[in-house]
Amino acid sequence: MAPEPVEPTTDLQRGENRRIEQLCLLLLAGLPAMAATNLFPGRGLVLLMIAAGWCLAGATWLLSRRGRHELAKQILLVALFVILSLAMWFDQGPYNGAMLGYAAILVMAALLAKPRVLLVLLVLMVLVQGLFNYAAVAGWQSFDAKPLGLRRFVNIAVLLGLVAATAWLLANDLRRALLRLDQENQRVRQSQASLSHLAQHDALTGLPNRLLLQDRLEQALNQARRHQCQVALLYLDLDNFKTVNDSLGHAAGDSLLEAVARRLGEAVREIDTVSRQGGDEFLIVLGDIGGAEDAAQVARKILASLAQPVQVEGVEVVTSCSIGIALYPQDGSSFAELSQHADTAMYQAKESGRRAFRFFDAQMNANLLQQLQLDAGLRTALRQGEFILHYQPIVELASGRLQGAEVLIRWQHPEQGLISPERFIPVAERSGLIVEIGEWVLGEACRQLGAWLQQGLPRFVLAINLSPVQFRRGNLDLLVQTALQRAHLPAECLELELTETVLLHDSADFAELLERLKGLGVRLAIDDFGTGYSNLAYLQRFRVDKLKIDRSFVREVQDKHSARTIVTAIIGMAHSLGLTTTAEGIEDPATAGLLAELGCEQGQGYLFARPLNAADFADYARANLGVPD
Repeated sequence: MAPEPVEPTTDLQRGENRRIEQLCLLLLAGLPAMAATNLFPGRGLVLLMIAAGWCLAGATWLLSRRGRHELAKQILLVALFVILSLAMWFDQGPYNGAMLGYAAILVMAALLAKPRVLLVLLVLMVLVQGLFNYAAVAGWQSFDAKPLGLRRFVNIAVLLGLVAATAWLLANDLRRALLRLDQENQRVRQSQASLSHLAQHDALTGLPNRLLLQDRLEQALNQARRHQCQVALLYLDLDNFKTVNDSLGHAAGDSLLEAVARRLGEAVREIDTVSRQGGDEFLIVLGDIGGAEDAAQVARKILASLAQPVQVEGVEVVTSCSIGIALYPQDGSSFAELSQHADTAMYQAKESGRRAFRFFDAQMNANLLQQLQLDAGLRTALRQGEFILHYQPIVELASGRLQGAEVLIRWQHPEQGLISPERFIPVAERSGLIVEIGEWVLGEACRQLGAWLQQGLPRFVLAINLSPVQFRRGNLDLLVQTALQRAHLPAECLELELTETVLLHDSADFAELLERLKGLGVRLAIDDFGTGYSNLAYLQRFRVDKLKIDRSFVREVQDKHSARTIVTAIIGMAHSLGLTTTAEGIEDPATAGLLAELGCEQGQGYLFARPLNAADFADYARANLGVPD
């Protein structure tokens, strides 16, 4: 039973097998022409050898078709060599036209066989020719050239045709191999170019990444050294990207980043480089600039461009960014130095109110070091109990009677003395430590109020400020409930103050958290109302209880018509919704009287009392409420 054909495993093997079959077909077609010229008496031996060659060619073709490729090669090459050698021995020797067949066999061996097979055949052919020469000299055989004729012409023509066809097959295979190699090289080059692009560009925006930007910056710095010019590195951070990403989804966030990337590219020159660093941060290299004003002009152009609304997922979004700028050579001479200083300047721009740009200066490094020291000190302060609470009275404007107090944290530093929250709260928010500090404030304030009630003071409300970071943890309601239970306080004694910015998060989780807080019975107040995104809709949705009028309006309510108009509108809005109002920063009786006339119920400020420590506040409360010691 014949074995199953073996399928070739490589293109080279498939090519060799195809050539075996092609050569066999050439022999099957060419040998009959040679036989036709030998159809006369005395040529029987030649015809016999031609017939044997034809049969061997057919057998080789069948073996190749059945997958016996190696055996087919060996039979074909050896049989042709033997047949041609015998033909020359019996007829003319080296003068026989069959001598051309040797060339064809060598070409076939080069195409089909291994190098050692080609070498063996070449050696055998040389030996056979040597045998012919020796036989002629020794008288064993006589080799005489016969006259030219039709038979000799046809034999030579057929052999030349076989050699030419074999050479053509080889050249054709080489051309195809070279073509495939060239195509493969093109694919490799394209793949390398694609990999290089992916390695150096951001997948979302197509902008250069940090690696490529670093290379571009080094080139710009080298050129600046030669031409005595300056280079600017701009560090950009979007101000409200997280809000868009959380409220509209990641797809919307990606669309916003793509739109920002396009606008940044339009705001700079072709020789400049815009890069995305990841998230919502971008770096821009401005090469060959004259000075700081050139960089400032680009920064202003970027701020103006990003201020234009962007359509994201069918929603019109307005974004902004904070930009830090570092200049070569004054701010650094390497990517590491310039990027660090631009980053520092960017955070200064963000702290100054966002939608701004700042140039780096040495004082920023000093501020950064101070913030790092504050961060480390805050952890120690929390662990060693260095925080204290002060309480600023909130009174009824009509009667002056105490209604409650706002809780204010202070840091009693062992070396620097009393540190105000304006210095350390932003640091605590950036580090995340504000969550632990806020939990301590909540627990300590409730404990103190419980102690005052046990000492005989009547019940009043404590107002506690909350950081946006505390809301992100999602467990604020549990912390409030725990603090109230430990102090044995009713929930109505606690008022939580939120900023308008916090309410803008407007996510399902945030709304659910506020509902849980309201479910506990605590009161909600909007602090510094009127300075941000004052919105009637969120006042109704989140069921707040109080609006606190910002001190900036209170301070000018007597002298500026615009401030009085705003305060009047806030009070009117609050009354229409059934909310209480508290005016902050009241410093004189005239302002207190005017606010009372406008309908404001409560007030706080230096007119009534500064923030007091626990003992002083207790004395103030007893005196105000007429409670004996």
